[in-house]
Amino acid sequence: MNFDKTMNFKIERDKDVDAQKILKEVYGALVEKGYNPINQLVGYILSGDPTYITSYKDARNKIRAIERDELLEKLVKYYIGIDEE
Repeated sequence: MNFDKTMNFKIERDKDVDAQKILKEVYGALVEKGYNPINQLVGYILSGDPTYITSYKDARNKIRAIERDELLEKLVKYYIGIDEE
């Protein structure tokens, strides 16, 4: 393995998934159930363990419709101010 070169990471996305809408719905379900939604979402993104997300209002199934790498990509783009393509 050559550690002198940077690997290129590219994944094709499902254009039908509205990640922002899903993330807001999951956030709302976590708040309603009394969880700290940021901590729970970070736990899910880092671990991939869906049990960090409540099943209330089908939030667990909804969040699994978005690939974790896609969530990270969108969050990074938003944070640094890059518009979506």
